[in-house]
Amino acid sequence: MAAGGERASPGQGLRLVPRPRAPPPPLPQEPNALGPARRPRCTSPMATGTGRSWTSIFPRTLLKVSGGGGGDGSGQGAHPAHPPLCCTAFPALVYIHGGYWQCLSKDHSGFAAPPLVSQGVAVVAVGYDIAPKGHMDTMVLQVRRSLVFLAERYPRIRGIYLCGHSAGAHLAAMVLSTDWTEFQVVPDIKGAVLVSGVYDLEPILDTYVNDALNMSREVAQRNSPMRHVAPAVPAACEVLVAVAQHDSPEFRRQSQEYSQALRAAGWSVSLLDLAGVDHFDVIEKLSEDSYVLTQVILNMISRA
Repeated sequence: MAAGGERASPGQGLRLVPRPRAPPPPLPQEPNALGPARRPRCTSPMATGTGRSWTSIFPRTLLKVSGGGGGDGSGQGAHPAHPPLCCTAFPALVYIHGGYWQCLSKDHSGFAAPPLVSQGVAVVAVGYDIAPKGHMDTMVLQVRRSLVFLAERYPRIRGIYLCGHSAGAHLAAMVLSTDWTEFQVVPDIKGAVLVSGVYDLEPILDTYVNDALNMSREVAQRNSPMRHVAPAVPAACEVLVAVAQHDSPEFRRQSQEYSQALRAAGWSVSLLDLAGVDHFDVIEKLSEDSYVLTQVILNMISRA
């Protein structure tokens, strides 16, 4: 499986064929699905040095938020925002990183910020406790609490737009299934962009991905967005399910089926098949102003 920042060869992905339960060998470097370049399985433009640190580009414009349970081990809170963000209305894109639910962090999540910040959109990078420290239930709860924190701390936000990649798209989809009454706050989520996501966790139970996650079937079912698609309410947000042309067949299947399930439940949902990109390029190219997904996100925000 290649879930959120981990390179894999063509055809790899969520596998339905069980893998041996013996401890897997160290994860090798494998070829880029589109060429001979080789990258580590868990990587991002920030982690590999191919992108500049976003904290050095916009140190007072972006927020990095950890889940209320202590995502990334940093407890509740956020880095200081530019003063206008505290007193003027602004839209906020909340980015949830991927990485098998067991690598990467919010500190590697700023590559998409410059094109959005330049258009007046605040970018919030959410952290959560990755496995093996974090349990799947904990990760989902932390991301939900991050949205509550954001809504309470910045009440003048003019709409929250979720964006998650791979494992992060799974967590964003779980946010859409949240019963907010137990949190006593309803974040103003106006849109969700789910990129190359995992919406049914059961296929990974018998793969080495689950060695660190240690999920039972009950946990996988409880945290599979496909099993928890709520009927759309009048205020339901717009959802874009995006998938890469060169994603593995399982990622493509799950994206199509999840978008169909949302549509059947009355959600406003679109499925975007992005040509010429793989599981990694599909999100890394958000650093480009002219990239189709960057423009789609900006158009979604401008329509609200």
